[in-house]
Amino acid sequence: MILVLNCGSQSIKWKLFDEKLRVEKEGSAIITDSNNYKDVLIAELNKIKEEQGQINKIGHRVVHGGNKFLKPIKITPEVSESLEKLNYLAPLHNPYNVLGIKICGNIFQTVPQFAVFDTEFYAKLQPKVYTYPLPENIREKYGFRRLGFHGVSHEYVAKKACEITKKPFNRIKIISCHLGGGVSVTAIKDGAAIDTSMGFSPLSGAIMMTRPGDIDDEIIFQMVEKFGTEKTREILNHESGLKGICGANNMLEILNMIKSGDKQAKLALDVFVYSIQKYIGSYFAILGGCDLLIFTGAIGFGSQKIRGMICKDLSVLKKTKILSIETNEELAIAQKI
Repeated sequence: MILVLNCGSQSIKWKLFDEKLRVEKEGSAIITDSNNYKDVLIAELNKIKEEQGQINKIGHRVVHGGNKFLKPIKITPEVSESLEKLNYLAPLHNPYNVLGIKICGNIFQTVPQFAVFDTEFYAKLQPKVYTYPLPENIREKYGFRRLGFHGVSHEYVAKKACEITKKPFNRIKIISCHLGGGVSVTAIKDGAAIDTSMGFSPLSGAIMMTRPGDIDDEIIFQMVEKFGTEKTREILNHESGLKGICGANNMLEILNMIKSGDKQAKLALDVFVYSIQKYIGSYFAILGGCDLLIFTGAIGFGSQKIRGMICKDLSVLKKTKILSIETNEELAIAQKI
């Protein structure tokens, strides 16, 4: 059997697949206190070991592999060490991804483990898309380029949408919106991602629950001067985005606040919707049209109200088929290892 572990900052999800990639069992745990994360993870994995049969492979979703890791790779001690050094690039995700790898190594000592990266789907972006306008020596030395994230999810739902609509994945124009705790929009043409809203890290792009998305760089410089680097990183990752505007980082809570007349919650939602609309519009332009617009993620798939708000004023979508598809990153990972 194949165990796929998806360690997020607020949840741990796992699925067990048989040799035909049918789900044998699945489970999840919600993390209410990050200080207890390791204990919850160990308990969950020990339960799997005790209750299940032979596990032959373990797959992990890893958000950021930098420029070094762009394809699925078997995990060795050297690979694990290299991934840990990249934690600073995705502090909301990578530390938990790496922790999952380490704990699995302790509990399932002889089982081979594999990492599948969010960035893989974007490995073939063109230079005009991934190049940042910085001095070449700096770009080359530090690997600064657009990488993109949520690739496992975007690729899965795009292919699923083509199955549903009976359209050829390799000859179609798609805009995929992954709207959840993290938010990204991807343009897909002829079976490949050609642009995406996130960049070198998951901080950029559309506004998110606790991350601001695109903001003026000078604001960040001034924040570093006033608060220091670490405090600024903390604010940008954990205190900004929708939470920064209205104090809440849960969309259901924000919608309830709006019902109660909270003006800041209404502003937060308006900014969120407008941010997604801008990306859809720009990607419609670079694609030269759009055959399928897909919404996924906890908000994108889960909220018809927000999908309606996003699409309401986008007249360019008159001939576009709109779908909401629940992502299945665990199955996509199992298929890749």
